Amino acid sequence: MIVAAALPLIGEHGAAVTTSQIARAAGIGEATIFRAFKDKDELLDACVAEAVGVDHVLRELASVPLVEPLATRLTEAAEALCAHMERMGTVVRSLYATGRHRERGLPPQPRADGAPPEDPRTRSFRALQDAVVELIEPDREVLRLGPERVAAAFLGLLFSRLPSPAGPGHSPLTTEELVSVLLRGTLTDPGSA
Repeated sequence: MIVAAALPLIGEHGAAVTTSQIARAAGIGEATIFRAFKDKDELLDACVAEAVGVDHVLRELASVPLVEPLATRLTEAAEALCAHMERMGTVVRSLYATGRHRERGLPPQPRADGAPPEDPRTRSFRALQDAVVELIEPDREVLRLGPERVAAAFLGLLFSRLPSPAGPGHSPLTTEELVSVLLRGTLTDPGSA
């Protein structure tokens, strides 16, 4: 509850946010914050962990109905993933801009299959990819590539959606355009090339 209340304030104020502001937003007394966290730095670390964590977006992906058409499922997935990246970027940029440059990484976790430990970013990306594969799997029979390859292409397109340096009027692909390019390509008549 404290972290959820703090995240929008961190997006607005960065590291300059006060525990008093966070307590007001959470509807609690300021002392309650210090019963849950040893200090403001620990609270900010918890907020960063929540912002970069993928649990929320994984729940959103799991809630996409598999009975919807593939294009609809992928569009919903793209919107959820874009919102996640925006939340993450807002918190991290705001903290960085206000002087908080350190990043406390989580230690690599041992894997069940005995392979070397994965760093948290790799583990998060793998979880996202697995969730997208599940969304694609019902359409395996109509795809030229397996769901794993389609998911990799989808995430690659999605994560490379950068604003164009050409200026106004040159925005990144919409989620609908991205899904259309993934599923149908860019040719109006695929046989014409």
